[in-house]
Amino acid sequence: MAPRYDAVVVGAGFGGMGAGIQLDRLGLSDYVILERENDLGGTWHVNHYPGLAVDIASVTYSYSFEPNPYWSRLFAPGAELKKYAAHVADKYGLRRRMRFGVVVDGARWDVDQEHWVVTLAGGETITGRYLLTATGFLSQPYTPPFPGIESFAGKIIHTTAWEDDFDLTGRKAAVIGTGATAVQLVPEAAAKVAELTVFQRTPIWVVPKVDVPIPAAVQKLFARVPAAQKAARMVNTSLLEAVMVLGVLHFDRARPLNRAAGLLAKAHLRVQVRDKEIRRKLTPHYDFGCKRPTFSNSYFAVFNRPDVRLETESIDHIEADGIVTADGRKTEIDTLILATGFDLWDVNFPAIEIIGRDGRDLGKWWRDNRFQAYEGITVPEFPNFLSLNSPYSYSGLSYFTTIEAQMKHMGRLFGEMRRRGAQTFEVSEAANARFLAEVTERLGSSVFYAGDCSTARSYYFNPHGEAALLRPNSTVSTHRRAVGFPLADYTFGSGAETPARSA
Repeated sequence: MAPRYDAVVVGAGFGGMGAGIQLDRLGLSDYVILERENDLGGTWHVNHYPGLAVDIASVTYSYSFEPNPYWSRLFAPGAELKKYAAHVADKYGLRRRMRFGVVVDGARWDVDQEHWVVTLAGGETITGRYLLTATGFLSQPYTPPFPGIESFAGKIIHTTAWEDDFDLTGRKAAVIGTGATAVQLVPEAAAKVAELTVFQRTPIWVVPKVDVPIPAAVQKLFARVPAAQKAARMVNTSLLEAVMVLGVLHFDRARPLNRAAGLLAKAHLRVQVRDKEIRRKLTPHYDFGCKRPTFSNSYFAVFNRPDVRLETESIDHIEADGIVTADGRKTEIDTLILATGFDLWDVNFPAIEIIGRDGRDLGKWWRDNRFQAYEGITVPEFPNFLSLNSPYSYSGLSYFTTIEAQMKHMGRLFGEMRRRGAQTFEVSEAANARFLAEVTERLGSSVFYAGDCSTARSYYFNPHGEAALLRPNSTVSTHRRAVGFPLADYTFGSGAETPARSA
């Protein structure tokens, strides 16, 4: 029984769109992209809080094969990323393959029919020869279970569900969280509210943001001479690589570079914040890179304002009109802003139930046997399955580095299938184990293990204490591997054959 689609893609963010573009290139054009939101764009559709902007220079945070010469700033505001996503979807004919407002409950491999059966909320099922999950790394919002939060009588708003018509003017507000989102939001909120309290559990490394408008003349140059924008992308990528690959992933051999980045952040803090005690509270006590650092020229300066207060005491409970900390003090507020980030490991890996061969539950298997995926994309016992946001898949600081590497992996894998006349693939247990051992060894010299990350509370670490998110390779080596991994690491089957299972 033939499946309804060549492929089912879950997620219409940049990862899912990249997968769709590559499926078209491979001649697998009968696919569907399922998206739970009411439009495409992933995080750039869901997030639209004040101050939202990309924290990687826009010339790098975009598809290399689809440059946008018209970014208004070096670090483009979120609305431009959303517009860019719509442009890509329209240009590459992706929108007509998308179904919005569709919640995927789970997927199961049908061993007899050799295809995936995907179940949607409401009971509908669809089938696809291949299953690709592109649900993103930051797709499951997290709200800590603060005691009493349900009794709060004021306004509660999570940054992933921002209401554009919500007016902060004159409010007594609190922001819980000091991650990258809060760094962007807090200065915007402080400019409007009457009083603002920022509840910080863990300070974040913040470095100066060299952000400037991109002149119209430069935009025209990029449009007329694409090589100019390509060169700008290469320079920016090289700088990111220096920080990420050398200072973070090769921390043991490049401690001076890591220390220099930390000193830059501390100098930035010292220049911007007058009060010595506040500076002390805002200074991280973990190595640079244990948590994803961010850029801002205005976040630290906010804490010089008389109407802004930094609170580092832990939250005990929430009452109808305020937040009570562990020392018994109460901060009266009428607005509670949750910048509490995302639940990466508990519900995001995977974001839906996925059942492979012999009833193997991917989520349970990962939690029982370590989080792992061969080359950050395929998993043994899960035929015809590509997980585009997997353990050890994130390469470089720009998500597009990961997306395009995975597109290349798809190209090599499906090209071999076409050459063999095969319809099924499955990575071998041996190849997967070899890759896991390799990345584990390489990460041993990273800041996550060779540095001090004990107080970071970083989402890079899973519940087992493993930094199982980032791939310990440079962008160049990751892309080289994507087009040159051993084809013998996969087994292939044609039609009614099931791939031979490797030890």
